[in-house]
Amino acid sequence: MKKWLIPFILLMVLFSACSGNSAVRGNDSAKAGGTAATRTYQSETGPIEVPANPQRVILLSGFTGNVIQLGVRIVGVDVWSKNNPTFQEQLKDVAEVSDESLEKSAELEPDLIIRLSNIKNLDKLSKIAPTVTYTWGKLDYLTQHLEIGKLLNKEEQARAWIEDFTKRAQAAGEEIRAKIGENATVSVIESYEKQLYVFGDNWARGTELLYQAMKLKMPEKVKQMALKSGYYAISPEVLPEYAGDYIVLSKYANADTSFQQTETYKNIPAVKNNRVFEINGNGASFSDPITLEKFLEFFKKSFLGTAS
Repeated sequence: MKKWLIPFILLMVLFSACSGNSAVRGNDSAKAGGTAATRTYQSETGPIEVPANPQRVILLSGFTGNVIQLGVRIVGVDVWSKNNPTFQEQLKDVAEVSDESLEKSAELEPDLIIRLSNIKNLDKLSKIAPTVTYTWGKLDYLTQHLEIGKLLNKEEQARAWIEDFTKRAQAAGEEIRAKIGENATVSVIESYEKQLYVFGDNWARGTELLYQAMKLKMPEKVKQMALKSGYYAISPEVLPEYAGDYIVLSKYANADTSFQQTETYKNIPAVKNNRVFEINGNGASFSDPITLEKFLEFFKKSFLGTAS
């Protein structure tokens, strides 16, 4: 998906606040031939007939962790999901597909395809299976999970996870703020190839969890430059201006990390005080339940020295 200005930045990984009006009607019907029940799902593009209980789902452009959490079988995923170490075990026997691998997708015999609204071949994919699209950033990360729960006829399961996770994340945030101080700031920075980025509160890398659920504060400079756009590219020379009291540093395997050897970086207070928490950039650009659970444990361990 590209929008990959930052790898998978404009993919995923995470969602701005605006709940849609999507809902699922309860009028199940039978497909022609009576072989499988269907129902009408009110998608953002209008009503679409989908399986009442999907059994073979293809995911293009993310949402993979949402479907994994809801326990629905996945038969095909995009390259970023396939290479995500967080999903490695669950996707080990799942095929890699794209919006251009139409023949391969058809061979997988999906009964539902989920994708973002800006990728290619929607008409052709819709001939393979009912294809539901979502616009990046239209829904916040929790509403997005609920919406996918509605699509998969797993709304109650999705809602239960949202309620439980929100409580646990808020409780962890209270513990962390009590330890580091209500006014302590946290920056989320990513190193990808030769570029550095800082992030707002809805661009994956744990930002939704840190800033929205845990209510930790971001530095004023980050707020000015990245909150509205979601991310902002910076040079190593100005990194101190964006560094919080704590830094979450997302690093890709191919990243140029030479900036970490400079005096500019070494003299940042968070670095000098051993308050930099590094995460693997591969897989960090998702905002699904599986990834968020992983981040919750990581942040509890990093800030509090504990995890459960």
